[in-house]
Amino acid sequence: MATFHQISSQNLECPICLTLFNHPKSLACSHTFCKDCLERISQTRPNQQTIACPVCREETPLPSGDVSKLQTVVPLNSLVDEVRTKSPTCTVCDMAGKVPLQRRRKCKKHPNDDEECFCIGCQEYVCLRCGMLKHLQGGHQVEEAAIHEEKLMENIKELQERAKSKKTTIENHIDFIKTQRDEITNMMRKLTNDIDKTYDEYMQLLSARRDALKCEVKRLSEKFEKKLKVMEEESHQTIYQMNAMEELVSNGVKVPLEKDSLFAHDTLCENLKSFLGRDNPDDQSPRGVAERAQKISFRRYVKVNELYLGELEGYTWDVKVDVELPITDSMDCMTRAPEGKMAVGSWQGGIHLYSPDGELQQSVLKDVRVRNIGFLSDGRSVISDTDSKMSLYTPQWEKLDVTFETMSYNEGGIGGFTVDRDDNIYVSYWESKNIQVFTPQGDKAVREIMCDGYTPWQLFFFHTMGKLILKDESTVVCIDGKGKKENVVKKEEEGMSAYPAVCRDDSVIVAWVKHGEGLVSIDRYTRDLEHVRNIITDFKIQKPEERNWYFLQEFESGEIAFCTPDRLYIFDAM
Repeated sequence: MATFHQISSQNLECPICLTLFNHPKSLACSHTFCKDCLERISQTRPNQQTIACPVCREETPLPSGDVSKLQTVVPLNSLVDEVRTKSPTCTVCDMAGKVPLQRRRKCKKHPNDDEECFCIGCQEYVCLRCGMLKHLQGGHQVEEAAIHEEKLMENIKELQERAKSKKTTIENHIDFIKTQRDEITNMMRKLTNDIDKTYDEYMQLLSARRDALKCEVKRLSEKFEKKLKVMEEESHQTIYQMNAMEELVSNGVKVPLEKDSLFAHDTLCENLKSFLGRDNPDDQSPRGVAERAQKISFRRYVKVNELYLGELEGYTWDVKVDVELPITDSMDCMTRAPEGKMAVGSWQGGIHLYSPDGELQQSVLKDVRVRNIGFLSDGRSVISDTDSKMSLYTPQWEKLDVTFETMSYNEGGIGGFTVDRDDNIYVSYWESKNIQVFTPQGDKAVREIMCDGYTPWQLFFFHTMGKLILKDESTVVCIDGKGKKENVVKKEEEGMSAYPAVCRDDSVIVAWVKHGEGLVSIDRYTRDLEHVRNIITDFKIQKPEERNWYFLQEFESGEIAFCTPDRLYIFDAM
């Protein structure tokens, strides 16, 4: 047993856990440690691509950040296995098979003397005679082993107390984050209840607007939740790292430390001290998120003969995405597409489908020069090209054998395009100032609408009533199903152009563009073109070099898309 103890204590013990090596891994500096001990150290480091040796502090690269890929010391591993296998069972071993070390070892030079002293300079235990004759005479500082161990215990205890206090502070911060989340949830619930209450008073006529507002609340709530979740995860990670570091430091309480173990322990203690010296988390960040959420309110819209429900206030809109189109000076149309996408048609060829995050997800029909595009309720698309020829396509973009007898370019010029809730297709013409209505079965137009003298440059259909919105230079006009003008909104400012769109709830948004200055403002209106609020003011766009042509649309998820011939801008609530 003496030989076993001598081997295990001097050659086969990990300097960190102070037990026989378990899957020993060698670092670049040749120091060896248990795989599990190295993994715990790696978890405490922000950069897990390298690991510092606890003894000499030399950095070792971690392949793919994985400790298990470090070189295994196979001979040492075999020797440990042999020692474990051949050693007799000891009645004083713990359940894990760890062999407790003696409290005092015998001096290697004086075998009859216990190592009762500790040389601070050499970081090793020595007997009294070695301490007096060799270390003190060499100018080293020597103290009793018991005193050194007492200091070590006091240092560990102090670090444990500091770690406990630090964890309490961070746990309180996490509780505070949860409190702020509850306040936001309550505020969002109150907003939703207010919206529902007003909806009940206006009954089913306001259902579309209600759904749009609740979607807006949901998007805002998700944004605030995402910010708080990031803060909470960072705090949990801090506690996780601290627990790992504290566990490593606490191993020094079990037995006397010497040589490599002492160097390793000093390194671990210094790491924990440095970690504990970091600033405590600041409650200002989650409080700021909650305060921004609390500024949001619901304003009920009250006006005689106007059904609109209301608006959410207290937050701003800003540009979320600014991307260049695949082909410059190419955009001719834009409309909502299935699965929450936005379709941008190019007169130079193709349709480009974008997500609300501005990601180009698909480009189709690259050989078709697209002038207008619309989607039917079953996912089929109807497309007119630059020759004013209209075609029907499957959801997989395969052309169907359907013919539409539209007016030629020479007869009516080009114009707008929209699809109503019953899948009727409306095609407008600039020169003749009229609209033809087709069914998906094709053939001739089933009826014709004159536009009351206005030029239908762009065309949009309301979802819940049989009315149309059309663009005529700087004027936005609402007409009924027979072409009679009902409401108009315009700006007399020189150089101003209007680009409208009908939203999911039948409210209307209008982009007022000062092309000469490259400035865009977006306002929201009721379905009767009563002004509700400003969304964007004088946003600076990259002015197109060629065509003064723009399109405005709302994503199914509520973001607003504004497209120039060259670029796509997406605005969102911030």
